Amino acid sequence: MAQDTTVSKLDFKYWLDKATEWGQATTLESQKDVCRHLPQLQEFLQQFYETIKHMNSAVAIQQFPLIGQLLGRLCWNPFVIGYDESQKILMWCLCCLYSSEPQNPVELKANSWIRNFIESALACEFMKSNAVSASGSITFVKEYYLLDFFFFFLTLMVSSLVTELRGKQFNGLNIRGRESDSRLSEISLFCVPLITLPDLTPLLETLLLCHGGASQELLSSEFLEAVNEAFLKKKISLSETAVFSLWLRHLPSLEKATLCLLDQLVSIQTTSLEEVASVIKDSLLPQAAIHPAIFIIVDEIFKSALLETDGAPEVMTIIQVFTQLFVQAHQNENKQHKFPLKAYFSRCHQPLLMALLRQPSAMHCSQHLKYISEMLKTLVEDESIRSFDDLFEIWFLIARFGEWLDVAAEQLLKASAEPDALLWLLAFYYSPQNENQQRTQTMVEAGEIYNHLMRLFNCTALSVKDLQDAVHKTDIKQSGTQYLATHLLTNFLLFSSGGHMIAQEYISHMTGTRDASKEVCSLPIHTVYRIKCKGERNQKTVKLVNDLPQ
Repeated sequence: MAQDTTVSKLDFKYWLDKATEWGQATTLESQKDVCRHLPQLQEFLQQFYETIKHMNSAVAIQQFPLIGQLLGRLCWNPFVIGYDESQKILMWCLCCLYSSEPQNPVELKANSWIRNFIESALACEFMKSNAVSASGSITFVKEYYLLDFFFFFLTLMVSSLVTELRGKQFNGLNIRGRESDSRLSEISLFCVPLITLPDLTPLLETLLLCHGGASQELLSSEFLEAVNEAFLKKKISLSETAVFSLWLRHLPSLEKATLCLLDQLVSIQTTSLEEVASVIKDSLLPQAAIHPAIFIIVDEIFKSALLETDGAPEVMTIIQVFTQLFVQAHQNENKQHKFPLKAYFSRCHQPLLMALLRQPSAMHCSQHLKYISEMLKTLVEDESIRSFDDLFEIWFLIARFGEWLDVAAEQLLKASAEPDALLWLLAFYYSPQNENQQRTQTMVEAGEIYNHLMRLFNCTALSVKDLQDAVHKTDIKQSGTQYLATHLLTNFLLFSSGGHMIAQEYISHMTGTRDASKEVCSLPIHTVYRIKCKGERNQKTVKLVNDLPQ
């Protein structure tokens, strides 16, 4: 004869009374009573599961209205969930009550109850401490089983909510408009205390990619801030698409991500261009900047940082490397979805931009640099360029592509290039605010220093005094000349026949005085990093570059 697995309401009431009487079994008497009844309780739970497993949650709740109270009280009892297979059976019972696609208010209420139950359990204080007290063994058993228990249901809930958000119907009830928008906000708030749980990631990404019918943001600001904070601290891993969506829909998160990148790079004081590029690329900001709205915000933050730090070389390096990585990401973008470059550099002179975007080529460097310089000169001397903002935009465009400045200084010394155009390019970079007459004077001074250095370029036996004389022979009146001269001297030491032999001694002399140290620091820092990575000279040259103040 088959065993009767039907649970009577009388049996149900008996065990509900017992569960109420026991509470969480904190007294010795209640603990003893629980232990005496555990075998019978497990048998009842097995029968109860067999009774409800073929019911939907609405029918089960209708037949046993206090089912939530019974299961909830038993789940909080450490002796019950620690006994034999009771935990597993309780899990099965809750599964019967949870609807992956709720169809009516009763099922919605059951799902809500289970979600609230799991959230309160995960947020419980005992989960924040691993300390073992006098009742530590009980706490440990309770924590161990409840964690397993609750994470199972968390996975189930996440799967259900993801299906709900992605599915054709909203909650299975074709809910639209204000109610659906409210639902998004409700789900996002539910996620806040659980953000760093790995099982929640699919739901986080689905929410970030989900847009309702309202014009305003539907996800709670607490949720967006918590996700961004966890991502920046590497406590969660999100797809690039989800991160981009987060920054597009929440400006404070994008601003914080950009400022965190600046702080991180300035604080690590790296001497490797590859490391700078790696950190920037890992931040996902260059890839996210494919969206013009993100690029414009990041670019404005970089401009502000550059102005606030008075052109700090570390900040300039970050901007230049970021620009290189952004250009690479833009070139790799699907052509069908690619925005024109004008969308990113709308305030820039487009022909000049296109010229700077070309990669330096040894065969055509001199000609192309001359083309850039002449175009820039025409632009700067245009009568319509009057305001500081206009001039700054032109200068900032040149500064973004700092590699061309390095190539210009190198070509002046290594190639048979016409010096005037390249010297003008460097003069503008170091003194963009100068009027034509002042810049002409800078050109005269820089030209004299350049000629003195070229006379020494092929000499194999040089002294520090030779270089000092080459500079001091010129009566320098323009501040930009000194910075330009330092740039030329640094390249001279690295690329001339005898320069690297006295490089360490000369740099020591330069950094020994406050003014000279400032001049070295004012070099495009990209120059220093690029030379470090080239490895063209001996160990003394490497030591030279490493001695440059950062």
